[in-house]
Amino acid sequence: MSESVLTNTRYGKDLVRVFRVVRDGEFHQVVEYNVRVLLEGDIETSYTVADNSVIVATDSIKNITYYLAKISPHILNPERFALHLGTYIVSKYAHIHRAFVTLEKLRWSRIALSANDHPHPHSFIRDGNDRQTVEVEVDASAGKDKLSAKVTSGITDLLVLKSGGSAFHGFIQDEYTTLQEVDDRVLSTSVDLTYTFAPLSLISPTDDKKLDFIVPESFALGGVLDAVNVATRARTATLDIFALDSSASVQATLFKMGQRVIAENAGVESVTYKLPNKHYIPVDMKYIGVDNTTPANAEVFVPVSAPSGLISATISRK
Repeated sequence: MSESVLTNTRYGKDLVRVFRVVRDGEFHQVVEYNVRVLLEGDIETSYTVADNSVIVATDSIKNITYYLAKISPHILNPERFALHLGTYIVSKYAHIHRAFVTLEKLRWSRIALSANDHPHPHSFIRDGNDRQTVEVEVDASAGKDKLSAKVTSGITDLLVLKSGGSAFHGFIQDEYTTLQEVDDRVLSTSVDLTYTFAPLSLISPTDDKKLDFIVPESFALGGVLDAVNVATRARTATLDIFALDSSASVQATLFKMGQRVIAENAGVESVTYKLPNKHYIPVDMKYIGVDNTTPANAEVFVPVSAPSGLISATISRK
């Protein structure tokens, strides 16, 4: 088969579900991740000549993930944990040159007690279906002592709605136009946000087992090692702008969101939003003499899932 050649290889373990409890007496912290780990390196012969000696079994990758979840001091920080996991794998295996670690972090928040409004030390509630996302590439291709990383984080499935404060008019009118211009409407979307940090150099582990992951004592605020605070600010910025902006269009509101995330986080190089419309169509009640279609009188709507608009853009630092 001389007509073909292997040009790219990558493999690993997907859908590794991890739940970790961090205990400090009666006070507990919990975190739940969905994890994917994919590897690249000198593994071509496993494809071309059935040489399994270069394969780190995907079951082993799963076990490494669980072991790092047990011992890593960074488990509660998704970006740092993903970097720790990727750094360990490329450092342990000489022939593995890149590790790609993807995390989804599910939402668990403390239950506030009605008696005193104090958060319970070890009881939690799933308070939303949105998930924090992290994509990390740890690169050892320049040498095991010259590790670098790329990190993109974000939020997915953050469902939001405002029942007023959104208009849409002035768009192109031609023979295909059936959409009516409105000066007020229901606006809803499921936010998919990603923000990419500046690339960073990593400190290679120096212990014999390659298990250390060293975070510098000082690091830039608003950068990847400050990512917990970046995530909070990005979510807050998204919700603030969505609620407060007198929206002329989804496009205009999206741009303001991205501008604020960039402005508030010095280590973020670019921000991408994908905002699908979640349409709410006023029910036409003219057949019984009731006005439910003009914006001021529209109160009963039909939620429509498809078809839907999809608005996306990337805002980058100058």
